Formats: sequence, C-alpha cells, structure tokens
Amino acid sequence: MIERQTRSLSKRISIGLISVVFVAAGINHFVSPMTYLKIMPHYLPWPLALVYVSGFFEVLGGVGVAVPRLRRVAGWGLIALLVAVFPANLFMMTNAELFPSIPFWMLVARLPLQGALIAWVWWATIRKA
Repeated sequence: MIERQTRSLSKRISIGLISVVFVAAGINHFVSPMTYLKIMPHYLPWPLALVYVSGFFEVLGGVGVAVPRLRRVAGWGLIALLVAVFPANLFMMTNAELFPSIPFWMLVARLPLQGALIAWVWWATIRKA
C-alpha cells in the first residue's frame, strides 16, 4: 500500500514538473529564439520557423500533460518532440567549437539526457501503473 502511494505521489509530482518544464521551455523559444537558432543544424530549412514550431508544441504538450484526458496523447507528443529535436543535441556535440562556453562533457551528456527525458515522460504519462 505504501509503495503504491509513493509511486502515485511520484507520478503526480512528475506530471507537474513535466508540465512546468515543457511550458517554460516552450515559452522560452518565443522569448529567446536566438538561443535555439544557434543550436539548429544548418541542414534544416526554415530554422526560425522550426524554433517557433517546436516551442509551440512544447507548450501544447506541457499543457496537455496537465489535463488527465489529454495526458497520454500529450506524452506521446512530447516523446515525438524529444526525438525530433535530438539532431540539435547531436549537432552541438559534433560542432563543439561553435559552443565554446559549454564544456564538451555537457554536450556529450545531453545525448543520454534526451533518452532519460523520454523515459521520464513515458513513465509519468503513458505507462500503466
């Protein structure tokens, strides 16, 4: 019983954190688009539009996670978004000279962190308890 309550509390806290983190990150795409333009792989077309689109979907996903009826589909949407933005993390690591203020180990750490975020979103929003 206590284990189930702890898991339930952990899920509720995770849902709240995921919602806040993604809404805040999404809003930041509109407030500071240049930050995201710098990490956009050069081979992608319409980089500014992609920054705004990804920000919009981060906000949408973060809000959706907070709504019980939408949580599961929002979770899948956020996972898709995390997969879609992975090339930016890869671009940063393989072009570390463009980001001299960020230690290389942080650029490397972003890659598995993306996987951890995907697992966290899946556990909190999709996985059946």
